[in-house]
Amino acid sequence: MKILRYIDKWLLLISVVLFVIGLVMVFSSSNVAAFMRYSASPYRFVARQGLFLLAGVVASFISIRFSTKFYGFISWPGLLAITVVLAVVLLYGKIVGGASSWFDLGPFNLQPSEFAKIIMIVWMASFYDINRNKLNTYKVSLFPLILCAIIVILLMLQPDLGTAIIFAGIVGFIFLIVPIDTKIKYRTIFIVMIAAVVGVIVLINQGNSLVFQHQIERLDFTNPCSEEKFYDNGNQVCNGYIAINNGGLFGKGLGNSTQKYLYLPDSHTDFIFPIVIEELGLLSGIFILLLYIFLLTRIVIIGHDSYNNRNAIMCYGVAFYIFLHIVVNLMGVLGLMPMTGVPLPFLSYGGSFTICLVVALTIVQRVAIENNTRKLSKS
Repeated sequence: MKILRYIDKWLLLISVVLFVIGLVMVFSSSNVAAFMRYSASPYRFVARQGLFLLAGVVASFISIRFSTKFYGFISWPGLLAITVVLAVVLLYGKIVGGASSWFDLGPFNLQPSEFAKIIMIVWMASFYDINRNKLNTYKVSLFPLILCAIIVILLMLQPDLGTAIIFAGIVGFIFLIVPIDTKIKYRTIFIVMIAAVVGVIVLINQGNSLVFQHQIERLDFTNPCSEEKFYDNGNQVCNGYIAINNGGLFGKGLGNSTQKYLYLPDSHTDFIFPIVIEELGLLSGIFILLLYIFLLTRIVIIGHDSYNNRNAIMCYGVAFYIFLHIVVNLMGVLGLMPMTGVPLPFLSYGGSFTICLVVALTIVQRVAIENNTRKLSKS
């Protein structure tokens, strides 16, 4: 396709490098668990991850042909559809990890909440761009927050705390960067902060009747290696520490992790980064973090170069979406916040998230295409 000449080459290169590293590490971290726990081929998870990536690439080649204006147009029915789907999965979804967040489609599970993040980014960008001359009214400015609250409630009822936090964070971030009337923005922030404080107080006093016991236990994330927590809710984090300590600067070598021998049950999903450090070393972990920084920088630059608010908001929203996943995952793995089951971008195994990540990057590339073609038309 001719339009591929106008994509951002650096963003594509960094994305490909990270996805390749992810495939290698998914295989290395999952082959033991696939054989010992699931009595399956050691290639089970990496083969599936490859199929998820292929599905994402196919979706990318289709969606990149359409303009960002079209993305905004289809996001309106998309938002309605995903809200209905989240209500349906709450009633009929498959329970995985204590949350009814999945549809069982036979060969794989589908998590619709992942798609809600991308749809919400595109819809908010379109909504605020269409109503850019009405951002001095509460009705228009706060409408996306009301829809967000409905979706967050559905996510909390599953319950899926990690997705709810990231979804609310994305919506809050977009609300802050949009040129809404300052008075409306400050008053809204104040009300949200008061509501958050009240919510925490209610949770502390009535926690047992509002949330599940295992959710309350997750809030106590300090000292995971203590005697009383090591064999309970601190086990994974502590084994992650052991993996990181084993790796040192240069690692034990690819495939030589000991913690993946069922010490870390989620070694190919949430806790893949400690396996990366154990096998490839701290320096390789720093290299991956630098790649993340370069990737986010390219997305922000593309957003900054956009010629309209819609495209800029899409890029900034995608950057914050990826950033939040990185921060929440790594802070959970390092014991700096409760574990929430959030995958690490490009590295963690997971179909719904991988496809959504590829689509999100495609949206940014479409913005880059429109930026570059506009520049050429003016030259």
